[in-house]
Amino acid sequence: MQPTQEDALMISYTLDKLLALDTVQVELIPEKKGLFLKHVEYQVTSERYKISVYRRYSDFDVFHEVLLQRFSYRVVPALPPKRMLKGVLTSVSEREFIEGRRRALGRFINLVARHPVFSEDELVKTFLTFSGSDVQTKLRDAYKKTGDEFMTNRVATQAKDFLPADIQAQFSTSREMIRNIHNSFHKLRDRAEKMAERSKENATDLLMFGKELSTLGSDTSTLPSLASSLNSWGKLRQSLKSLSVEFAVLSEKAAQQGSREEDDVVEKLNLFLDLLQSYRDLCERHEKGVLHEHQRALHKYGVMKRQMMSATVQPKEHATVEQLESRIVQQENAIQTMELRNYFSLFCLHQETQLIFTYLPITSHILGAFVNSQVQGHREMGEVWNDLQPKLGCLFGGKNGLKTSI
Repeated sequence: MQPTQEDALMISYTLDKLLALDTVQVELIPEKKGLFLKHVEYQVTSERYKISVYRRYSDFDVFHEVLLQRFSYRVVPALPPKRMLKGVLTSVSEREFIEGRRRALGRFINLVARHPVFSEDELVKTFLTFSGSDVQTKLRDAYKKTGDEFMTNRVATQAKDFLPADIQAQFSTSREMIRNIHNSFHKLRDRAEKMAERSKENATDLLMFGKELSTLGSDTSTLPSLASSLNSWGKLRQSLKSLSVEFAVLSEKAAQQGSREEDDVVEKLNLFLDLLQSYRDLCERHEKGVLHEHQRALHKYGVMKRQMMSATVQPKEHATVEQLESRIVQQENAIQTMELRNYFSLFCLHQETQLIFTYLPITSHILGAFVNSQVQGHREMGEVWNDLQPKLGCLFGGKNGLKTSI
């Protein structure tokens, strides 16, 4: 039974179904050998396959390479850089880079594992489950056996029949809309990152504030006679040291708030941004790759036809004319294949555009995570502040322990 036009072209996934395909954890394995990013290894755990495997960055790199070769007409997320940009390498910057790369690899493999086409491909299963010693060779061999998607997709050569008549207009409209969405989400991510950084900075400031109070309270210097006549400072000073405990708790709550904002909000924004960027890359591959190659083939075919016309007008050796005829037939076949690939590229692009719109409800997930993190953070810190307020009254006296006017 042949698929109907709507069945073949449309993807039948909701966001919840996509997210349920798999969840892959990428954790860093502490490595004792070497320093400065040598031999970094990751434990990759798939919920779908119930297995953990060990991978290095080079394994991800080869996987990305063969995935792009097999699915050049699909949204293949980019990998994070292998090394830091040139600059001063410190232990802190190295740790931050390694952690950032781990997060990016996690986003990459989750987007791949949740893709409606990739998720059912042998390449993905091999990467997530093969526990042998040479996964890179296994991946390359798997690709050699299948070839690219055009060679295996059952509707590849009939893709033109499934495309709507206004496919180019739809593509242009969707591309512009997705470009605007990409720009807006980029700004949202930047703001969310700044909020998470401010929470972490607030944690540091609260901790240092408490330490300075403790320093004041730990001063055992004898008060001069002028000050001792007014003993309020002596009593006050004795009470300050204990307050550092409460400010340490406040600092911890602020740090947890920053971590929640980073893990629950910034990471979700980065995940969607990675997908949007891969869509932009796909559009460029379509325009600069398939279309450009098709135009070059047509130009070459035109040159050959002119040469053939010249050969029929001017006497030439029979063998030369036959060779030219053979080359023209080969070029016609190549052009026909390129036209089929061009239509299949548009077919896949139409499906990948649907995938982007299917992911758009992730906005509600992001907003929900953002609101929840703020509610939890303010509630937890509010509880500590409220506990601190009566303690100030016990320590220093005065109404509610607070003197707000000078």
